[in-house]
Amino acid sequence: MKKIIHLSNTRGEANHGWLKSYHSFSFANYFNPERMNFGKLRVFNDDEVSAGKGFGKHPHQNMEIISIPLSGDLEHQDTMGNTTLIKEGDIQVMSAGTGVMHSEYNKSPEKDVKFLQIWVIPKEENVSPRYHQISTLELKKENELYQILSPFKEDSGVWIHQNAWFSRGDFTQETSITYKLKDNKNGVYIFVLEGSLNVESEKINARDAIGIWETQEFCLTAQAGAQVLFMEVPME
Repeated sequence: MKKIIHLSNTRGEANHGWLKSYHSFSFANYFNPERMNFGKLRVFNDDEVSAGKGFGKHPHQNMEIISIPLSGDLEHQDTMGNTTLIKEGDIQVMSAGTGVMHSEYNKSPEKDVKFLQIWVIPKEENVSPRYHQISTLELKKENELYQILSPFKEDSGVWIHQNAWFSRGDFTQETSITYKLKDNKNGVYIFVLEGSLNVESEKINARDAIGIWETQEFCLTAQAGAQVLFMEVPME
């Protein structure tokens, strides 16, 4: 088993006034040659967008882009003809493929939006651009993991063009779990949204992350109040 720990205060930080962003991996003006990616997980940004502000129309290509709002509402528009509102409890995926342009705005005049911006490198390039958004509230289970993303259209949650699985955990009591990888060639990047975890003798607190790979399974204990995102992705 191999492990890597990314503490919250070691992330890259950008403050543009209207946008505050923490980068787990090199992104934009933040460059760290030792923090380029975790396998096929290329970008993991913890963003906060001020009321009435947002990202203007900009292009993407050959990337699986996942957005997970944590609080507030974010309006999405793209050149595929989609105009949608993503909110807390939703997950959105955009397969950029051959190329797409989109914008994201906080339409509220009063409330900031907090969301996770995640990029996964796809297993094939130049697919047709695609958009998918669901609410995960019906999938939610307390004190156990529930899947929100996979490689399969018919599976629970959204799907992407990669051999990846995302799960959430929302814990109201101390809970011990054994995580079994879907594919032994994968690794798991665990990000703690709230609370704390003990993972293979490592304590991980809010906004910390741990990556684990070269194992078939591992054990963890979530403390009461912990909210956690698990991202299993190929390492090569």
